[in-house]
Amino acid sequence: MKISVIGAGTVGATTVQRLAEQELAHHIVLIDILEGIPQGKALDMMESAPIGGWDANIVGTNQYDEATDSDIVVITAGLPRKPGMSRDDLLTKNAAIVRSVTEKAAEAAPDAMLIVVSNPLDAMAYVALRTSGFEPRKVLGMAGILDAARFRCFIARELDVSVQDVTAFVLGGHGDTMVPLPRCSTVAGIPLPELLPGETIARLVERTRSGGAEIVGLLKTGSAYYAPSAAVVSMIESIVRDRKRILPCAAYLQGEYGLRDLFFGVPVKLGQNGAEEIIQIPLTPEEQQALNRSAEHVRANLARLDL
Repeated sequence: MKISVIGAGTVGATTVQRLAEQELAHHIVLIDILEGIPQGKALDMMESAPIGGWDANIVGTNQYDEATDSDIVVITAGLPRKPGMSRDDLLTKNAAIVRSVTEKAAEAAPDAMLIVVSNPLDAMAYVALRTSGFEPRKVLGMAGILDAARFRCFIARELDVSVQDVTAFVLGGHGDTMVPLPRCSTVAGIPLPELLPGETIARLVERTRSGGAEIVGLLKTGSAYYAPSAAVVSMIESIVRDRKRILPCAAYLQGEYGLRDLFFGVPVKLGQNGAEEIIQIPLTPEEQQALNRSAEHVRANLARLDL
């Protein structure tokens, strides 16, 4: 297994470290346009291998020839948010970056799967699909796992319980219009509405929607990377080991949930063939309306791009 990660910033580098520590690939490539940055980070990580006890080989480079025949390519390249910015503020500049790196990645690794992390996520996954010409099942966006993890974290802290007993369900675009579903979220199998009052749930839902902005506001010079990298690696683990886990990801919809020709956060069965199945669940009229509003926001972003 060979995995290439494009973008040696905090998300990309942390993703590589997690991949190596979990030994999900024997050969890992870290690519960035900045001379010395991927090389230095790769060497630093390799020097931690004797301590961590893993044997993956990490190569840092500014060239895409090292990515030749990669099985999976992760795209984290792009500008990060600054305080006061929304993910959508990055749209035009990051679209150009994602288009460029996707062209190079697709040429080097035409049989790879693409996992997009760059924001605004749903639009960038669409750019990667159109640019690469890959089958839709082989292009995914990381979003729902991160959003659900934030929701789970806040629920567990509110109830003072282990996060391992909390499941959370989040649909829709990765942004302010995401659609957390409290009725499908549970604690040890108990539906969330039976454990918390409506106003508390509403507060946790709103904090989930603004979870990324909260971190950007605190860091001031960067955005989240520990949780996003963990989310990417959970997707890769399910693909590499053919676990067929049902994980919320941005997948290309072709009629599911009444939506077509866009990337959107939905439950996806992830296995060795990529997005092997999109799981559809019945929604209440209110949930479907919220989902449609989120889809309209994603489409508005796509309309601003020349695709």
